[in-house]
Amino acid sequence: MKALWNNSLVGLKANLIPGIILQTIGLSVVLIYYFADSARGVFIAIADLKLAYGYLFSAVATGIFGGLIPFAYLYRARKVPPGRVRSWLIFFVLYWMWRGVEVDAFYRLQDWMFGSALDWKTVLTKVTVDQFLYCPFWSAPVTAIIFGWKDGGFSWNALRKQFNRRLFTYEIPGVLLAVWLVWIPAASIIYSLPLLLQIPLFNLVLCFFVLLISVLGKE
Repeated sequence: MKALWNNSLVGLKANLIPGIILQTIGLSVVLIYYFADSARGVFIAIADLKLAYGYLFSAVATGIFGGLIPFAYLYRARKVPPGRVRSWLIFFVLYWMWRGVEVDAFYRLQDWMFGSALDWKTVLTKVTVDQFLYCPFWSAPVTAIIFGWKDGGFSWNALRKQFNRRLFTYEIPGVLLAVWLVWIPAASIIYSLPLLLQIPLFNLVLCFFVLLISVLGKE
């Protein structure tokens, strides 16, 4: 537990300022949506794009914010191993395009199950299901395994070797801790917006989260 906590703190400290900035941006977006009538046209335009392109919008936007932008940062910071530039770029973009579609489907499912009301009870219910069912039983394990595969040089043999006690007592809990520290406040902000605007705000926070997960990798 001590090693797990210390490893998580390394990533959190390295990304503390960007995280605070992005959380502030997320909260500011919500406040602007509700209190700045002059900005309503921008939100309507984004919502119209999301409505028109649906899952394609989610795939492209999440591929950019979760994949392309974090990869560009890691490349510029010389954190991409030599000879892995192309494979890492493809991995980051395609993986997060897939997760963008998945999260969009999950948000729609929550909206269907619990309604589209923006009161605190509905938001709390969605955050609880998101963070304590979806994250520990699907999102965090998948992220830990897939990023472990990437850190192992995209080797299936290396991936199979990861299915050990360490994976379930250290790697996945480490990702889950990062998920909760970042996404409990973030999810509360995201679910405070209408469904069509949730994915765009999700992408802002995701950009920071991918950098956090990358810092929590094998190094």
